[in-house]
Amino acid sequence: MDRPNKKIIQYAVAAATALAALAGGLLAGPLAATADDGGHGDARVFTGWGFDTCHAPSLDTLEAWQESPYRAVGVYIGGRARACPDQPHLDEEWVRAADDMGWGVLPIYVGSQSPCVIAEHKKNAVMGGRPWDEGTEEGRDAVERARELGLAPDSPLYLDMEAYDHRNADCADTTLTFVRAWNAEVRRHGYLPGFYSSSGSGVQHMAQARQQGAEDLPEVMWFARWDTEPDVYGESVLPGDAWHPHRRIHQYAGNVTESHGGRSITIDRNRVDAPVAVVADP
Repeated sequence: MDRPNKKIIQYAVAAATALAALAGGLLAGPLAATADDGGHGDARVFTGWGFDTCHAPSLDTLEAWQESPYRAVGVYIGGRARACPDQPHLDEEWVRAADDMGWGVLPIYVGSQSPCVIAEHKKNAVMGGRPWDEGTEEGRDAVERARELGLAPDSPLYLDMEAYDHRNADCADTTLTFVRAWNAEVRRHGYLPGFYSSSGSGVQHMAQARQQGAEDLPEVMWFARWDTEPDVYGESVLPGDAWHPHRRIHQYAGNVTESHGGRSITIDRNRVDAPVAVVADP
C-alpha cells in the first residue's frame, strides 16, 4: 500500500443522492456492535468505491475528481515508515475543505514495521525490543497527528503494516504485541484502530489471533488482495462473522493511473464498507 504516488478514497453525503446511487453512501452512526467493537457509536460509515495515493492531492484535484466514481480519500497522516513524509497539501484546512466537498477521509499511519517485513525498503524502520512500549508511543503519536488535522474521536486511524513473515513465531509475537499496544492507545483516546496489510500476511495473522482470543485487536480490517474482483466480505482468510458489518476495505488493484476532470493520479483501488473520519467542529 505505502509507496510513492498513491492514496485517496471518497464518501457520498446524504444530500448528494445522485452520487450516492453511483458510489454508495455515508451512514452517520451508530456503528453496529460486534465482537470487534470498541464502543464507537458515532462512527461515520462509507459504503462504495475508494482509492488511495501516497501524496494527498491538491484541493483543485479533489474537486476535479468529483467526476470520478470515488467518494473517499485515504491520506498518510504520519509514521516513521511513511514513504511520502512530505505532504505539502495535507493540513487541517485541507481536511475541512475536502469534507465540505463531500469527500470522506481514511487516515493512514505507517509506523514501525514488523521485524520480518518482506520489503527491503522498510527494513530500516522495524520495531525494536520493546514492542508494547513502542506501539503505545506510536499510537499516541497517531492520535496527535489526527488531532492536528482536525479529526475528532470516533474517527478510524488505519495502521499500515506491510507484508511480513507471520509464520516466524517470534516475529509474529513481537508484531502482534506492537499492534495490540497501538490499538489500545488509539482506542484509549476515543479513536477506532484500523489495520492494513496483505491478506496472506498481516490480515491472516490478525484473523488467527482473533480465533485464539487475543485482546486489543483492530476494529476495522483493510486487506490487500490484488488482481481479483472487489469483494469486501468474500476474503478467504477472514471468517464471515469477523469484522462485520461495516468494518472492511478490500484493496483489489494497485498502481493504476486514472484521469478524471483533466487530472491524473496513480492510485490503488478499493471497495469500502467501513468508517471514515469524523471532522471536528471548527
